[in-house]
Amino acid sequence: MDFLRPASWDEALAAKAEHPTAVPIAGGTDVMVEINFDHRRPEYLLDLNRIGDLYEWEVGADTVRLGASVPYTRIMEHLRAELPGLALASHTVASPQIRNRGGVGGNLGTASPAGDAHPALLAAGAEVEAESVRGTRLIPIDDFYTGVKRNALAADELIRAVRIKKADGPQQFSKVGTRNAMVIAVCAFGLALHPETRTVRTGIGSAAPTPVRARTAEDFLNAALDEGGFWDNGKAVTPSVAKRFADLCAAACNPIDDVRGTASYRRHAVGVMARRTLTWTWESYRGARRTTEGAA
Repeated sequence: MDFLRPASWDEALAAKAEHPTAVPIAGGTDVMVEINFDHRRPEYLLDLNRIGDLYEWEVGADTVRLGASVPYTRIMEHLRAELPGLALASHTVASPQIRNRGGVGGNLGTASPAGDAHPALLAAGAEVEAESVRGTRLIPIDDFYTGVKRNALAADELIRAVRIKKADGPQQFSKVGTRNAMVIAVCAFGLALHPETRTVRTGIGSAAPTPVRARTAEDFLNAALDEGGFWDNGKAVTPSVAKRFADLCAAACNPIDDVRGTASYRRHAVGVMARRTLTWTWESYRGARRTTEGAA
């Protein structure tokens, strides 16, 4: 196994173009596990740790551009207001040591359905900034996951950053695991309210071959909130609406039985998380409306 260690982003792109099978390594929290257990033996490892640009982020008027290697700890500390769903998901990643090393780019590159960042990125409507010597392109998060641990990157592309819309409403993340730390998700659920467009987006992890959205559930909830005038009247979501939303989220799953949980348990847990996160986010939205109206 050859170890490639570029000193700049341009050198990294050139190395990836010359060796398309090279496996990028930054935090190493996924790659090293596969190598140590002999699940993967790449011909080349492409070390990205010396490329400082990957550890930076920019907060714009509407969007956060998050470098691929920004550690989860930094997201928790500095981007909680702009990216609340991703900050909550970051809290659940493994241990403090791994949160200090791992970043969203690694989750995306591995594309495991159990990656903690995926539900939050789906719910927020992120875009993946992929680059090669041929140029840069933005891949909508909905199009990024193509199969079990497969993504839409071309062989010569690397993830440079993720562009995520700043939260315009409450966001939540919930995860079920077999213990409280150092655990792969049995299943996970992300929910984001987008009051500016009066829409809701979801993200489901570890309950299908890829991270997925519960689109039918979103459509139902968007229609129910609109027809009931909930965005304007600030009323609580009715139990019947919450239950139907939860049932549709559970139906969006296509899970398997494995050592962490059964398929039926995963469906049930996703439904429970969907109902709870909807309650939490909507109550936060109602509270913010009351505060705004009181100030006016």
